[in-house]
Amino acid sequence: MGALFGADRTLEGLSQFLALIPGRLGVVVRAAFYSRVMTRCDWTVFIGFGTLLTKVDTQLDPHVYIGPYCQLGWVSIGRDTLLAPGVQIPSGPHTHTFERLDIPIRNQHGAPARIVIGNDCWIGTSCIVMADIGDQSVVGAGSVVTKKIETRMVACGVPARQKTLRA
Repeated sequence: MGALFGADRTLEGLSQFLALIPGRLGVVVRAAFYSRVMTRCDWTVFIGFGTLLTKVDTQLDPHVYIGPYCQLGWVSIGRDTLLAPGVQIPSGPHTHTFERLDIPIRNQHGAPARIVIGNDCWIGTSCIVMADIGDQSVVGAGSVVTKKIETRMVACGVPARQKTLRA
């Protein structure tokens, strides 16, 4: 099926189906499936109900927690990182372009980019992440990350602004 529609489209369709399996069974089935079809998905990853993954080149390290109803594009997430419910991580800020007015937006190729989220991070509920986040950083609920967040920072707001995380 992947040869007919492409690996990413096939993954997205199967992800929609797997997202509907409730409870612990769903978590186990999703982890087993994604660990076999994605570039890297450790078996200890928790992928919550209603979460959609769209890129086979996604990388999820050990003990990543992805809450319910998240949507992930092309992303690498470091070990022990937690995503609250409703986090969206598209494949960078330029997944679509609209320079040409004579071509519909859906037919214009964007410039997808991998988003890298470091180890031991916390991304709050309903965040939109379009730039990298360094290790041990926290992003407040509802924030929109448009610029890189450095290591050991707290960032919040629209757009997210960062300040140093105290030890």
